[in-house]
Amino acid sequence: MKKGPLPPTLKLPSAEEEPSLSSFLSQSGTFKHGDLLVNKNGVRIVSNTEVEAPALIQPSDNQLSLADFDAVQVIGQGAGGIVHLVQHKWTGQYFALKVIQMNIEESARDRVAKELKINQSCQSPYVVVCYQSFYENGAISLILEFMDGGSLADFLKKVNRIPEQFLAAICKRVLKGLWYLHHEKHILHRDLKPSNLLINHRGEVKITDFGVSAIMKGTAALANTFVGTYHYMSPERINADHHGYKSDVWSLGLVILECALGRFPYSSPQPGGWVNFYEVMEAIVETPAPVASPELFSSEFCSFISSCVQKDPKDRLSTNELMAHPFVNKYDDLDVDLGSYFTSAVPSLATL
Repeated sequence: MKKGPLPPTLKLPSAEEEPSLSSFLSQSGTFKHGDLLVNKNGVRIVSNTEVEAPALIQPSDNQLSLADFDAVQVIGQGAGGIVHLVQHKWTGQYFALKVIQMNIEESARDRVAKELKINQSCQSPYVVVCYQSFYENGAISLILEFMDGGSLADFLKKVNRIPEQFLAAICKRVLKGLWYLHHEKHILHRDLKPSNLLINHRGEVKITDFGVSAIMKGTAALANTFVGTYHYMSPERINADHHGYKSDVWSLGLVILECALGRFPYSSPQPGGWVNFYEVMEAIVETPAPVASPELFSSEFCSFISSCVQKDPKDRLSTNELMAHPFVNKYDDLDVDLGSYFTSAVPSLATL
């Protein structure tokens, strides 16, 4: 594959008027958001006194730099930005580079800043690693762990359905990631879906994309912001009610059931499919929760889905309780090899 320099980012705007502190920081090559400070040398959380008179982040001898990478190809693109596959010049290691242009509205900048903060604080084998973040020429660039299998959504398109034993192994990994986010970091993901679960040839499954996550103030804290992907939203979120960690559990149940069925668990009332997202949300709120058919799946799997997809969040199990569920541990004696399963279904994995 042809390699080359990283793509150019937006040019900095010129300032003919006396700039505010915020615009001055952006124009001078530093992005500041509350106690978050990012420039071309990296990201850090600063104290109140530093925020008033911020000093530039100085590079260290072993710190990554954007100049250390060659672009290989674009591997993802969406509303959140463009993702490039890049290669480190000195080690040959591959990374994912997510580039977000910051000429966006304030609420979107808030979400980017929140993602940067969460990336800085999370260290779990079940959460995608963010090695460093930069701000330069009007864009935020994140150096992320490269997961060569892409997303679970990509994988599902190739295999159509995932057998129970592999779903149990996937479930266990995602639950460990959610448990870490909920109980160690007090973070509600709020956008759990197949495209935000990444896989690789080693059989790892990791949670990514915290652009709409809520940092909770305590284990009983609730949020009431209407954000995220509506297909996987819990009923209480669609109703704009307070919601907590168990809204992520609802999303997990829908994701796992979709992987088992090979389709989204809710069916459109008309043959042509959903007319708009309001129909989907109405179905989630007004119709009974989907169930796994005991004629197609084991009793343990049906029970697991039912434990997640309950209309009332009080009736759902927590991530801690789900980790002990019989379905999650049903196939432990088989020593299920997710790595072999992923690579056998998608032979192109790990060819870089």
